[in-house]
Amino acid sequence: MKRLILIAALLASACTTQGRNGHSGPPLKPVANPGAVIAADLAFNQLAQSKGQWTAFRESAAPLAEMFVPERVLAADWLKGRTDPPTAVKWQPHAVWSSCDGSHAVSRGNWQRPGSDGTYVTVWQRQKDGAYKWLVDLSITTERAAAAPEMIAARVADCKAGAGPAPLLPPLPGTDAKLGMSADKTLQWSTEVDSLGGRQVMIFSWNGASFDEVFRASIPPSVR
Repeated sequence: MKRLILIAALLASACTTQGRNGHSGPPLKPVANPGAVIAADLAFNQLAQSKGQWTAFRESAAPLAEMFVPERVLAADWLKGRTDPPTAVKWQPHAVWSSCDGSHAVSRGNWQRPGSDGTYVTVWQRQKDGAYKWLVDLSITTERAAAAPEMIAARVADCKAGAGPAPLLPPLPGTDAKLGMSADKTLQWSTEVDSLGGRQVMIFSWNGASFDEVFRASIPPSVR
């Protein structure tokens, strides 16, 4: 199922679901909630502005969260004791892709910091209490940031059963490659880092019969 949802409706949906599924509530139902993902992304940015960039990354990270610096690192190790920069990076989500069951989602948007801007891709994982925390974060410096959309696009994968592994070519020798997927396999993402530090990310959404490649970005080693 594909939907384009207004931000107001998304955030209203997020508030409703989070109110039902707190720590003391009933078990979570496997349902998509892109509004909660957008709310989490916006709150993540607000936390960075109020408490500091790396503080926000630490507090918003899921267990086993990964980032690229440019090599793949475990966020908990890389962020431990890291001092916040004087000015935190700012970002705004432009699009969200969610699995059918809502266990995972991916957000994409723009970021800005003094002297540079770019785009980012963040994989989100729903926790046991219903909150979303970031699981994978990849930042790309660009010469010109993409124009902000009038409304945030949200796409939910089809719920029809049958999704297997996304169609990927075998990685080149010496490449650090991983394929991640939602619990129901309807949302999948591939991240690769080659021996020189070049990175690639691809996102796949299940349409009920096959996978659509909904996003791809390749970052040369010279770009941080």
